[in-house]
Amino acid sequence: MPDLAVVERELCRIPEVRAARIVADDEGNPVEVHVLAAPGKTPKQVVRDVQSVALAANGLDLDHRIVSVVQLDDTNGTAPVPAADQDGDGLPDQPAPDRPLRERASADRQPGERTVLETVLVRRRGVRASAEVVLRLGTASASGEAEGSAASVATHRLVADATLDALRGLEPAAGRAAVETAVVVHLGDRDVALATLVLLVPPNEEVVCGAAPVRAAGPDEALARAVLDAANRRLPALR
Repeated sequence: MPDLAVVERELCRIPEVRAARIVADDEGNPVEVHVLAAPGKTPKQVVRDVQSVALAANGLDLDHRIVSVVQLDDTNGTAPVPAADQDGDGLPDQPAPDRPLRERASADRQPGERTVLETVLVRRRGVRASAEVVLRLGTASASGEAEGSAASVATHRLVADATLDALRGLEPAAGRAAVETAVVVHLGDRDVALATLVLLVPPNEEVVCGAAPVRAAGPDEALARAVLDAANRRLPALR
């Protein structure tokens, strides 16, 4: 079994990775990999780089489902570079404060661009479970989390809640929404994830539905896509 501390140091040699932490079970097998990365590459690409380095350098085959990536703005703790003098007073202009993530995502949005799913991770610990979802809109990404019972029907709801939580970081109108149902049903020869959201549009409440077929990635990924399908039907018109 590879020395996990050595693996963590190797992962930190990836240019975008600032920090890495591997959580193992009692037998020393990795069950969670947490990565703090700079923006640039997509979270999915960072996960692939982490898998490649762990396997090539240490012979450790990591399941992409246990790798969690969080991306933060790369300020490195340094002072901002003074802006050019645009107002003609002979002094450098003060840099504008950083915009909230949702404002940056909205401002950078291209016409017709929609939020897409990057990663879904569900962790189970005894009778408890947690879900983490990473979404991307243009060049901005956001993660959401939810925690609760490890029962299968409850984890469906956790994935939906985590997806909506992440969506609130990218889409201002998502603050109007709440998850009503999140289920996986069998239709014909296929399993399909269904999600319904309740949107507060004063003085009324609206219900929107989304669906996504269960693919090789499993029902958790399908549930996250179903929530996005429901949200994309109505939220863009509420901005």
